[in-house]
Amino acid sequence: MRKVFLIVFVALGVVTLLTAANPAPASASPHVTYYVVRYGDTLSGIAARFGVSTWALARANGIWNPNHIYAGQVLYIPCPTCWYPYPIPYPRPIYRCLYQVRYGDTMISIAARLGTDAWTLARYNGIYNLNWIYAGQWLRVPGCRL
Repeated sequence: MRKVFLIVFVALGVVTLLTAANPAPASASPHVTYYVVRYGDTLSGIAARFGVSTWALARANGIWNPNHIYAGQVLYIPCPTCWYPYPIPYPRPIYRCLYQVRYGDTMISIAARLGTDAWTLARYNGIYNLNWIYAGQWLRVPGCRL
């Protein structure tokens, strides 16, 4: 019986030494941080919010002109320790079923982009005049299910 305990004890010691010598690699980041750009956001404002430089944020997202970002764009935040008080997981399934009207959009162009016709889109959203839409308005996509 003593031989069995001795063998088990030695085996556990060898396993402990081997795992201590070669620790498992730690992941670089426990989670990946993304941010969805909102109307009025600037790249420098987003960078300041997450504590990274504007150029690091632009470089991580392949942005050549830091003045050229748009609402709805998804940005990768290159800081593993960064956090945002209202985390936005990516991808957000609700964005498949909603569309935010941008400047210059018409009901016909939105319907073509979403694969439907303008009157179906208008009826689905309770709009009776195709010209009564405005930038920032959220439209539901007909036939979309979460």
